[in-house]
Amino acid sequence: MNVLLVEDEARVADFLRRGLKSEGIFVECAGDGESALELLEQRFFDVVILDLMLPDISGQDICRKMRARRNYTPVLMLTALDAVDERITGLRLGADDYMTKPFDFDELLARIQALVRRETDFKHGPDDKLLCHGSIRFDTQSLVVTVDGKPIDLTGKERDILRLFLSNTDRVLSRERILNAVWDSQEDPLTNVVDVYVGRLRKKLGEAGKSVQTVRGMGYRFEL
Repeated sequence: MNVLLVEDEARVADFLRRGLKSEGIFVECAGDGESALELLEQRFFDVVILDLMLPDISGQDICRKMRARRNYTPVLMLTALDAVDERITGLRLGADDYMTKPFDFDELLARIQALVRRETDFKHGPDDKLLCHGSIRFDTQSLVVTVDGKPIDLTGKERDILRLFLSNTDRVLSRERILNAVWDSQEDPLTNVVDVYVGRLRKKLGEAGKSVQTVRGMGYRFEL
């Protein structure tokens, strides 16, 4: 699981980063709104934990900009602003959940997991039976993958990677994200197992495999 933490208080950010890391969650930190928006343009995140009181752009404006750009990553607002109208405003702007400081870490973790579970259930609902891109067709019920109408023999892990790519087209997926989603692994992200399997998948897809682009220093993107 990949989380973007937008928090300008170093002490709070470090506490959350260490706590989430101990639960096997990869955390990218941004200390201001501009940095957060840049990261959201470049990478895929499962959840955004968003402080409202930031030095440049407010958390409310970040949430507003995300939704205007059709970025629907689940947002959990975490702030000292505990007035009811503040919570209502945040939720109306597109936030998915709202917690006030001080907070219980176990409750925060449970809320993050609930947001990811809800998003995963939505993405892999019945409408995703057939995933398509160009000449690639992936029937997620029969597990048959075809390219230009011809069946392609993929291993289970290769199919899982392809499904992840087809469900997140034009988004950068880090190696940590792929490891966690496909292997449910807490392995060192520097391992080359992801690169090996992506290389095999590209080869089996032939010309269609060119859609899988390497993003140097970040991971992979399945281009539209």
